Amino acid sequence: MTHPKTTGHIALVGAGPGARDLLTLRALERIRAADVLLYDRLVDPEIMELAPSGAERIYVGKDVGACKWPQGRIDRLIVAKAKLGLRVVRLKSGDPSIFGRACEEIAAARAAGIEVEIVPGITAASAAAASIGRPLTQRGETDTFVITTGTCKPGDASPDRARLAHPGTSMAFYMAVERAAQVQADLMGAGAPAACPVEIVTRASTPEERHVATTLGALSDTIIAEGIANPAILFIRYPKSLARALAGTGAVIAA
Repeated sequence: MTHPKTTGHIALVGAGPGARDLLTLRALERIRAADVLLYDRLVDPEIMELAPSGAERIYVGKDVGACKWPQGRIDRLIVAKAKLGLRVVRLKSGDPSIFGRACEEIAAARAAGIEVEIVPGITAASAAAASIGRPLTQRGETDTFVITTGTCKPGDASPDRARLAHPGTSMAFYMAVERAAQVQADLMGAGAPAACPVEIVTRASTPEERHVATTLGALSDTIIAEGIANPAILFIRYPKSLARALAGTGAVIAA
């Protein structure tokens, strides 16, 4: 089936972790050329100010406990706007390809015969690690880096976290604050030591950024005690040196 030619265009633009100066040049170009911007609560208002004054701005956030904008409605809206010949920018915090539901929006655009592109952005894990001066990998200590989630699609099973509990692994957990106790239990149950270092970074790259250091064994208690809430990244590292220490002593390293 052929579709009528349209001059409309859809760009799924990574708005980065929050700070306006972490936008890519391509993201800035797309925002400045937009006729319509769709955004959510994690996009910094200062980024919205970069759009033309006449651009239509539509909030499509999925707030906790409410879902005024289910994904299907967003898909239909971006397609409808593009069919009018408009340049549509779907602003997504971080990078659109990392837990950004880009697949659904790309599929909707292609089904309608509308040109669509992904403009990558700095994902929260990169920004959070940079802000606390901790590289995501370390030679000789962590040679595997994993981005995963604490919250899956309703009805889906949790990720198999046992695969992650291996020496040399550095993990970044998105949307995991409310699942921290389960993440902790899964990793320790699979053999990750309680002493694995953990860094929690909330609202990375914004004026409200906060950093809390703890251990895997104390993770869930620390989140409760510190009142940590989303948006946050949980960094959990299982360094090779820690595994060697355990193997050498045969002891369990306490949290």
